[in-house]
Amino acid sequence: MQEYEDLKALVAETEADIDKAEGGNKAAGTRVRKQMQKVKQASQLVRNRILEIRSAD
Repeated sequence: MQEYEDLKALVAETEADIDKAEGGNKAAGTRVRKQMQKVKQASQLVRNRILEIRSAD
């Protein structure tokens, strides 16, 4: 499922900035928050796709 693969890629891309944010880098924290919003949207797409698959059966 492409939507799930996209979600995994977003999470993986965020890992380096999370480490920086934990070290006190405020700009990295801002980037993490922006990425998390994208993760939230991607998660919703996965949920919707699962519902489509379930409804098709």
